[in-house]
Amino acid sequence: MSTPSTPSTPSNSTPAAEPHGFALKKRRRWPWIAGIAVVAVGAAAAITIPLLNPPTSANATEGATLVVATAEGNAAEQALVNFVAEEVAPKYGISVEFKGLADSNTINRAVSEGEIAGTVYQHKLWLSQVLEANPDFKETAAVPVFRWGFGLWSDKYTSVDQIPDGGTVSLYSDPANEAQGLWLLKEAGLITLKDGTTPGTATQDDIATNPKNLKFTLLDFAAQSRALPDLDLAAGYTEYYLAANIPIEQQIFAPAAPDDFAGQLTIGSDFADTENIKNLVAAFADPAVQEFLATDPTVKGILLPIDAK
Repeated sequence: MSTPSTPSTPSNSTPAAEPHGFALKKRRRWPWIAGIAVVAVGAAAAITIPLLNPPTSANATEGATLVVATAEGNAAEQALVNFVAEEVAPKYGISVEFKGLADSNTINRAVSEGEIAGTVYQHKLWLSQVLEANPDFKETAAVPVFRWGFGLWSDKYTSVDQIPDGGTVSLYSDPANEAQGLWLLKEAGLITLKDGTTPGTATQDDIATNPKNLKFTLLDFAAQSRALPDLDLAAGYTEYYLAANIPIEQQIFAPAAPDDFAGQLTIGSDFADTENIKNLVAAFADPAVQEFLATDPTVKGILLPIDAK
């Protein structure tokens, strides 16, 4: 931007005298105004150009690498995604890569907006909670992939029959997984649920009978496994207990979970009809994935095949 100059005085005139003994010289204002206008136009362009040319999602780009994310540090889910990337995706003409992200909202927002292609960390019930809390998210559970290992754990007892009257039982503190814990207690014969209660929507208000007068405490995933010595029983995911170095022998009851709790490949709804995402769904639905879940030691007991009984 140029510096504004002072108008010159014609040679045949002298500046008019001012009461304070100096001449007032008016500055030309148009260079400043023009400069501001240039900045404003430039700023508008900087805002407008990306809007006119939005970045294209890898989901809709031929040959792009499709990222499938789960929560950071989940070794079993990472092993699953890496298996699909290395052994299955090439059959469907796509390239897949694993990425660990920090939390549920980060993962789901990235899926919704097309920053990543999908995730396999959640079941339909958890996804419904996410979408209810974030109505701007656009996601779809595309295909069930596995069942999580989920069971009753105890540091004190080896059978559900040994749980004492008035025993303290921990359920997870989120509604979807609390419901799964109640379903598990029902299957173990420790409680009954009211007629018409579905596995995915059960709450403690749906308990019809509690013959051992069990007392319930709600804890999050990591806290529950740490608290096991202080509990009589806990309903939780195998992966969190193994990660806490709790032996699998302390899982005293573990039937296969119902379909409501199957882990889903979740995709962005806006990208469901792209060729890349169609091929990604087909890759995760490939029978080789179920064979991997049934036989690979890195996921044994943690991620179970869909037909696990």
